[in-house]
Amino acid sequence: MKQWTRKGKLVVAVIDRQEAAVLRGLVSQIDDMLKARQEDSPQDELAELTGIRTGPTTSPDDPILSRLLPDFHKLDPDNPTREDIDSAAALRSLHEPELLDRKIGVAAVVMDTCPMYGGEVRLSDEQADAWLAALNDVRIALGTALEVSEDTPDELPDDDPRAPNMAVYHWLTWVQESLVQALSA
Repeated sequence: MKQWTRKGKLVVAVIDRQEAAVLRGLVSQIDDMLKARQEDSPQDELAELTGIRTGPTTSPDDPILSRLLPDFHKLDPDNPTREDIDSAAALRSLHEPELLDRKIGVAAVVMDTCPMYGGEVRLSDEQADAWLAALNDVRIALGTALEVSEDTPDELPDDDPRAPNMAVYHWLTWVQESLVQALSA
């Protein structure tokens, strides 16, 4: 991929076929996970009557989804009170549906604007913001799967099974950084 550049009101880059396939595949996987979580949301008759949607009251069991959909209220792990537990459940139920909508929406923008077989990508500032959010979600998911931390070296030994995916993680970081720079220009 060539670095993002500003051209008038658009940001533009050229992505090759393999990069497009990797990016579209990763965004699609995150989108599928988020949609599955959305479909598992409880159905509430009152919500259907009022139009106020509710979501699950508990955080996802999957560590990747748990990072993508963090708690809205942190509990004291040593002394969780009933009030705090109820508050965390209520906040998740109220806010998770909107968060899912936003994350699924930004994934859709990437899928709509990233050419399937590579080529030029031309984004408005709004579309570029969606790309940044979707890239961030993919990096969070991949970083969680790879157990990336502050102590993780930039390059892993060749015999580490995470090494090939770490290269993808670093590429996504560069794509995101390049896009931020183009938007700031």
